[in-house]
This record gives sequence, structure tokens and C-alpha cells, in this order.
Amino acid sequence: IGQSTKKGEWVCLMNCHLATSWMGSLEKIVDGFSTQGVEDENFRLWLTSKPSSAFPVAVLQNGIKLTNEPPRGMRANLIGTFTTLGQEEWDCMTERDGRDEKYWRKLLVGLAFFHAVVQERRKYGPLGWNIRYEFNTSDILAAKEVLKMFCRNFENMPWNALIYITG
Repeated sequence: IGQSTKKGEWVCLMNCHLATSWMGSLEKIVDGFSTQGVEDENFRLWLTSKPSSAFPVAVLQNGIKLTNEPPRGMRANLIGTFTTLGQEEWDCMTERDGRDEKYWRKLLVGLAFFHAVVQERRKYGPLGWNIRYEFNTSDILAAKEVLKMFCRNFENMPWNALIYITG
């Protein structure tokens, strides 16, 4: 962080809530920015964290806070997923005379719907779920790549493997 303040680089500290013993040091570093300043005005410090009581209040008060929450409702969730995927994902399976496209769009819609159901189900708490799991954007993107691999690499869709992987 010290070197980056001199060079004008950006620093990203991820999952700060896991380093509770280091929060005091972080608070001193950030307090130093307001008292001593930084040498290069292009310097940026990005922190990612879940809500934590150990996170220094002074750091929160001196920074800009952004939150990322999943959309409310099935419709909003599906629209968000389709926007994240983009048009190029819908059109990417045109190889082999459209054979891959036969299943691709249907599987992609099914995956997006599954993602929306899991996201919405969280608001009901423990009713129906034993373990709470957030099926987030990185999970749906990884699942999309697996579906793409199934469509491209197998002449016949391996339904048993697909059912096994998706539960």
C-alpha cells in the first residue's frame, strides 16, 4: 500500500472481513491518508468485505461504499442474468450447422431460471433448504461454460452426466 501511494497504483484488498486481526493496522493506514495525504493523487484503495462488526468505522466513514445485492423478484433476476450473459452468448453456438444451437438456448434459459429460483429461495430462510448457498454470478458463468462444453464436445447430449452435475 505504501509503495502504491507513491506510484499512483490501485490496490484491492479482498475479503477484509476474514482478517479481523489486521483491521487495526488498516485503520491506522487509512487515517494516515487523511493526515499525511498520498504522494500520487491517482492512488486508489479498494476494499471488499462482507458486513462485519470488526471492520473499522473510521474506514467506512472516510470511504465511498458500494453494495451489490441480487435483484428482487424472479423477473428482475432473469433480466439481470440475461443482461450479464449478453447477446454474444446466445449466438455463440452456431458451429456444426447449428447442431449445438439445438440445445444451447434451451439449456441457457433453464440455467438462468434455476439461478433465479435459488436466489429468490434465500428470502425464505431455512424452510426447504438445509444449507444456505448463494448461487452468484461467478457460479452461473462457470455453469454456462460447462453447458457450452457439453454442447460442443459431444455428438449426443450426455443427459445422464448433465443431470448428475446439476443434482
